Amino acid sequence: MKLTRSDIARMIDSSIVRPEVDEAELKWFAGSVKKYQYIGAHVLPYFVSELNGLLKGEEDILIGTGIGFPFGNNRTPVKVREAELALADGCRELDMVINVSALRSGRTDYVVDDIRALKDIAGERTLKVILEVHWLTDDQIKTGCECVMRGGADFVKTATGHTPTGATPENIALIKSVVGDDLEIKASGGVRSLDALIELYRLGARRFGIGAKTAENIMAECDALPGAAVEV
Repeated sequence: MKLTRSDIARMIDSSIVRPEVDEAELKWFAGSVKKYQYIGAHVLPYFVSELNGLLKGEEDILIGTGIGFPFGNNRTPVKVREAELALADGCRELDMVINVSALRSGRTDYVVDDIRALKDIAGERTLKVILEVHWLTDDQIKTGCECVMRGGADFVKTATGHTPTGATPENIALIKSVVGDDLEIKASGGVRSLDALIELYRLGARRFGIGAKTAENIMAECDALPGAAVEV
């Protein structure tokens, strides 16, 4: 099987979710996602409405934002209201951060209810749940995956990108061993090359959260491939 440049772009959620992003970078970002036709364009909540205007007519690009970002420890009603506002501003996907403290404390019912409340708001729109694997043991990653499945979300995601570690072959394989085909997997945090993306794809990841400039570098790698496709 081969993945084309377009196939790879349609698995990338390109993002600018740093606190220092300004209007000029937002406009550059909108041009980048239009050029490469990534599946997702992710910004912090403040810029969702503005990006929605900049991407008017680009129905194939899904605007997303983080909920409870980046720590996940907001109370559920705060996350719910944040999600309502994001959807009203034009979001079509939500990436919520799991309540890491609750998960590490073994309060799984709270974690499940937190996720379910966000899925109720998202409805048919995609909800991804960020485990933030850097702070979790393997057993806690497994438990987190089980909570995501019980909560009815669509994706389990490795990381926000704001911790020292994120997606690795080891934790993608571990997540896949738990969720099987019941959940999609989004690899995020540390996917900085086409080779890394392909390795994680082979292990089961089907979406990739990547900073916008790194995403452009990966697309340049795709353009340099013989036949503009990579064997997987």
